[in-house]
Amino acid sequence: MKHTLSKKQRRNLIRIVIALAAFAAIFIADKTVGLATVFDGSAAWLFPFFLYLAVYLVIGYDVLWRAVRNIFRGQVFDENFLMCVATLGAFALAIYRGATGQQAEGFDEACAVLLFYQVGEWFQSYATGRSRSSVAALMDIRPDYANVMRNGETVRVSPDEVAVGETILINPGEKVPLDGIAVFGQSTLDVKALTGESLPKEVSAGDEVISGSVNVTSQLHVKVTKAFYDSTVSKILELVENASEQKSKAENFITRFARYYTPAVCGVALALAVVPPLVDGAWSQWVYRALSFLVVSCPCALVISVPLSFFAGIGAASRKGILVKGSNYLEKLNKANIFVFDKTGTLTKGNFAVTKVHSVNGEDVLRLAAIAEQNSNHPIARSVVASFSGEVDKAYVLTSVAGRGIIAQKGEDVILCGNAELLEQNGVHVADEQCCGTMVYVAHNGQYCGFAAVSDEVKSEAADALRQLGEMGCSTIMLTGDSPEVAKSVAEQVGVTRYKAALLPQNKVQEVDKLLAQKGKGDVLCFVGDGINDAPVLMRSDVGVAMGAVGSDAAIEASDVVLMRDDLSGLPLAKRLAKRTMAIVIQNIVFSLVVKVAILVLASLGIANMWFAVFGDVGVAVLAILNSMRNLR
Repeated sequence: MKHTLSKKQRRNLIRIVIALAAFAAIFIADKTVGLATVFDGSAAWLFPFFLYLAVYLVIGYDVLWRAVRNIFRGQVFDENFLMCVATLGAFALAIYRGATGQQAEGFDEACAVLLFYQVGEWFQSYATGRSRSSVAALMDIRPDYANVMRNGETVRVSPDEVAVGETILINPGEKVPLDGIAVFGQSTLDVKALTGESLPKEVSAGDEVISGSVNVTSQLHVKVTKAFYDSTVSKILELVENASEQKSKAENFITRFARYYTPAVCGVALALAVVPPLVDGAWSQWVYRALSFLVVSCPCALVISVPLSFFAGIGAASRKGILVKGSNYLEKLNKANIFVFDKTGTLTKGNFAVTKVHSVNGEDVLRLAAIAEQNSNHPIARSVVASFSGEVDKAYVLTSVAGRGIIAQKGEDVILCGNAELLEQNGVHVADEQCCGTMVYVAHNGQYCGFAAVSDEVKSEAADALRQLGEMGCSTIMLTGDSPEVAKSVAEQVGVTRYKAALLPQNKVQEVDKLLAQKGKGDVLCFVGDGINDAPVLMRSDVGVAMGAVGSDAAIEASDVVLMRDDLSGLPLAKRLAKRTMAIVIQNIVFSLVVKVAILVLASLGIANMWFAVFGDVGVAVLAILNSMRNLR
C-alpha cells in the first residue's frame, strides 16, 4: 500500500538532509584541514565548536525541548533525556578539553549522535505511518453524510440523524452510510474495504446492503434497517479504533522493562563516570565512556519495534479482510493449536441443495418433486424447485400433509412427495435407501419412483483450510446439532480430526467447556463460528473467530478475530500472519538486546567509542524498524 509522507514528515526529512549535508561538509573539513587550526590562539577551538553547535541546534532543538518539558511533567527518564545528557555531556567534555589547552574532541560525535537519532526517529515515523495507512484504509469507510428522502425531497444529513425505516438514496461513487434493504434500483457495490474481496457485489431490490461499501454503477434506494451506532461500519470502526488498547504480553513486558531499565542505566552510567576516576584520576576518559554508555543504552529499538511489529501485523491482516481486536489476540492466535468449528454456516454454506437424485423406474424424480413442492416456502422444498431447470406444471392441486409432505393431484394423476411415512401411509412401500442428508421420497400413481437427497453444501475451501491447519500441527473439531450421519459425511469431506453431533446450542457451550478443561498448559483453543447462536461459545473460548461477520453485530462484538469474508481460507492466513508477527517480535528483541549488551560492555571497557554507541542505538533501532516493516507485505 502506498504511503504519502505527511507535511511534518516532509519537513523533518528536509531538516535532516540539510543538517546531514552541513555536518558532512564540516566533518570533512575538520578531519582534512583541521578547523581548530584556522585561527591562532588558545580560543581557536571555538570556531569548530560554533559550527558544530549550529548543526546541533538545527537537528536537535525539538529533542532538547521535549526533554525539558518532560522533566517538568515528571517524565524524566526517557530517550529524550538520555540523548540530551549524552550529547550535551560530550559537548561539555570537548569544551573542557579546549579550555584546558587539550585537543577539543567530541563536537562531531555529539552532533552525530543527535543527527542519527533523528534519522532513526524519522524511520520510526515513516514505518508507523505505513502501518497506520493499512488500518487507516478501513477508516475511509466512515460515511460523511446520508441522502434521506423526506416529504418528497432528498435531504443531506449526518448518518446518525437517519431513523430506522427511512429511505436513503445512494448515488454512484458514494459510500453506503447505513445498513438496509434495497427497495429500488440495481447496482454494483465495491466491498473491498469491508471484506478484502476485490470482486464487486451485485445488488437489486430485496437484497441486503451493508454500510461501508461503495456504490459503483447506478442509483439505489435503500430502506434503513439499523441506526448508525448499530450499523456494520460503526461496529468495524469501533473495533479498529480500540485495537491498540489490547496489548500483548510482549508489549506489556517491554513497557515494564523500559520503565525500570532507563533509570537503571542512568545510575550505572553515573557510577561509571564517578567511581573509576576516584581510583585512577582519569576523569575525562571515564566520563566519555559513561556518555557512550548512555547513548547505546537508549531502549528505542525495543520500545518502538515491538509495538510496530504488532501494528504492522494487524494492518496486514486488515487488508485481507481479517480484523484482529488487539495484539494480545494476535499473540494467542499464534499459539492456537485446537480449532473448534461450528458446522452450519462455517464449514458449510448454510443453504440446502439437492446433492443426489436416484430413480428406480426411469421417471424424472426431480420433475415430479418440483411439481409437488412448487408452492412451498420450506427451505428444502425451495432447494428442490431450484434444482429443476425445466418448466413446472402448475395444473396440479397441491395438498399439504403436516409433518409428512405434499400430495399433488391432476385428475387421476397423483404425485406423493415427502418422507417415508407419507408414502407408506398411502400404500407405497419405500426401499431402504442410505444417503446423507434429508431424503425426499417420490411416488407416482402408486409406484415408488426414487428420492432426492437434500443437504447443506460444504464450502469449497473448507477442506483445504483444515488441511493447512493440520500441517501447522493443529487439531480440528466440529460441533453440530445435525444427525450423526450428516455430521460424519461433512467430517469426512472437510477432514476434521473428530466431531460431536446432535448438540443443542447449550450443549456446544458444555462441549467447549470440557475441551477447555482438558487442554494442556500450553494449548490455546480457538472457536470458529458465525451468527448469534455462536456468540456464547465465541466469548468462552481462548480466541473467538467470527466467520463472514459482515452485518452480524453479535459475532463482531463477541469475537476476538473477525473474518469479514465468508471464506475459511482466511483462518490459516490469519494463523500464518500471527506466526510471522511473533517471529519478527522475537527477532527484534533478541537482536536488540544482544547488540546493545555487547556494545555496553565494550563502551564500559573503553573499546567502543561514541560512533559505536550511535550504531548500538540508532543502527539497531533502524534495523529493527525495517524488520518490523516486513510484516506489512
